[in-house]
Amino acid sequence: MRSIRAAAVGAVTMSLALAATACGGGSAAGGGSNDSPKTLTYWASNQGASIEIDKKVLQPELDKFEKQTGVKVKLEVVPWSDLLNRILTATTSGQGPDVLNIGNTWSASLQATGALLPWDAKQFDAIGGKDRFVASALGSTGAQGKDPAAVPLYSMAYALYYNKKMFADAGIANPPATWAELIADGKKLSKGGKWGLGAEGSNPSENIHHVFVFAKQHGADFFTADGKPDFTNDGVVSAVQQYVGLMASDKIIAPGNAEYAQNQSVSDFAKGKNAMLLWQSASANLKSQGMSEADYGIAPVPVQSGTPGTGANVNSMVAGINMAVFKNTHNLDGATKFVKFMTSDAEQKILNTAYSSIPPVAAAQADSAFNTPANAVLKDTLAKSAAALPQVADESQFETAVGTAVKELFADAAAGRAVTAESVKAKLEKAQQQMPTK
Repeated sequence: MRSIRAAAVGAVTMSLALAATACGGGSAAGGGSNDSPKTLTYWASNQGASIEIDKKVLQPELDKFEKQTGVKVKLEVVPWSDLLNRILTATTSGQGPDVLNIGNTWSASLQATGALLPWDAKQFDAIGGKDRFVASALGSTGAQGKDPAAVPLYSMAYALYYNKKMFADAGIANPPATWAELIADGKKLSKGGKWGLGAEGSNPSENIHHVFVFAKQHGADFFTADGKPDFTNDGVVSAVQQYVGLMASDKIIAPGNAEYAQNQSVSDFAKGKNAMLLWQSASANLKSQGMSEADYGIAPVPVQSGTPGTGANVNSMVAGINMAVFKNTHNLDGATKFVKFMTSDAEQKILNTAYSSIPPVAAAQADSAFNTPANAVLKDTLAKSAAALPQVADESQFETAVGTAVKELFADAAAGRAVTAESVKAKLEKAQQQMPTK
């Protein structure tokens, strides 16, 4: 999902708890109708550098859909900082949009509310078939063994973006392939008011994405095989300490980044304040901020050692946006047609080009437009070395609790307080206590 997300802490857990106990959440009206066949409401996630940019991308396509079908789509682009709470409130009240974008990591949590339309074989057939979508994208659409709660719309992966001139000036010939190399390079680059690496230390979801990858590289998971939280195992503690240590002990991230939560690290990279950036499909964002593609290179995210490969050395979470339909929609046929339209080969090419993301639809992904050097890194990562975040009902609380713990550790680092294994474990213990008990 897009990394500008910064889910509010206080309301998420309560909202999800209410949603899980509601009588079907948004399905309270009994499962959808076609009472309003001429209109749809659509909550789109903020994918571009601003909400206005998203409106410019999406409105022509919505107008095209209206011309083809006679169905008018009322668009609202919702910031990531508000989106999860807006959705959770809608699942409890039953007053939601017809169609909405969700971060793919939320799929199982929102599925558990009962508010979203399940995408069974019949529903997938209505939009051209499940086999149109690539397997990695389908892996983040809901709990294993259940019909998906959503349909993949945009696929993304993390990559390392690096400033070519800053690297050349520092005498660095190649981008780092391991974390040891990244730290060594980062120290050479952190001088004169500039820094080796940028981060969004105050963004819980961005924190989760990175510590999830670090944990995988340490051979650890945040949940046991039966879905119970296990936030304080040695591998997770080491992963969190290593990530926050990039600021705390390695000192290649500016202390001010502890307060970043809304794309500031991307802006700093575009302005030459940071030499490296770990981000999801950033090319369109950087271009909108005036950075030429010739000024930066793109490489796989570093690993502990060696090179990424299938089943080992995970270096990204499976990032992306899914499209869901509320069960109590008043235009079920129109909503299905709209999902079909947005996931059609033609629209997939238009939308994913606009957002420098990768189409999760196989035919569109194979188009020559997505065979750029930047996309080659992202596609290879998604195919070989990305892993899906846990598709468990408590995933949203996990992101908030652990992401906030990492945020607090970044605040400690920025204040000059030591980030030790003991302090990391204490924060993670507190986070685990915030998880629902079964």
